[in-house]
Amino acid sequence: MSLEILYQDEDLIVVNKPSGLLVHRTELAKEEEDAVVQRLRDQTGRWVFPVHRLDRGTSGALLLAFSPEIARQLSVQFSEARVSKNYYCLVRGFCDTKGVIDYPLAKLNEIKGRSRFKIEGTEKEAITEYELVKRFQLPVPVSRYNSMRLSWLKVIPKQGRKHQIRRHFKHLLNPLVGDTRYGCRHINKACRELWTQDLRLMLHASQLTFEHPTSNESVSVAAPLSTELQTILDSLASYEC
Repeated sequence: MSLEILYQDEDLIVVNKPSGLLVHRTELAKEEEDAVVQRLRDQTGRWVFPVHRLDRGTSGALLLAFSPEIARQLSVQFSEARVSKNYYCLVRGFCDTKGVIDYPLAKLNEIKGRSRFKIEGTEKEAITEYELVKRFQLPVPVSRYNSMRLSWLKVIPKQGRKHQIRRHFKHLLNPLVGDTRYGCRHINKACRELWTQDLRLMLHASQLTFEHPTSNESVSVAAPLSTELQTILDSLASYEC
């Protein structure tokens, strides 16, 4: 299936990555043959080089380059936090109208079969700003509560730490809906039953703004919500509060 191209020139390309698709094949998913890199190579007839990552479950704007040198130049912008990134996400509970999560993130042990824990001494600065867009309250029991509370947020991570948004909202006790690693199994179970479909991670990269490495002009690319995500939001509209 072809990917939705949001922007393309001789140097780079931005696509709207669907939820569930890997950016590229990894050691952790050796059995997977489908990935953005392979699809784009077939779609454009050119080799592509990822500049940054989106988690498998995250949808939205993904930037890739057509050469290693352009990829390197763009990667520097990401590492120096010169790229503006906007996301939307759906979380458990009611969040404040605005907020800043300033919570350093450490690397996590990823050894299979062992409990996940922080690796001491690896903490790095991580700041995430958020703004409330909508709140919803549904008459659906969740665990010991007789209703389900959800918040749809606009989120701006200042860095790009691994799983930064997901880990920050877990820290805030407002985990993302559909997050099987850091989320709440009770809210995920209730949402699966409510929407009667496979529950995706409710996180979407909605906009990227960066400096073009050749022209030095600012490029801003917006990624529309997928049909599946928009359908879920539409189903919540009558419960807005």
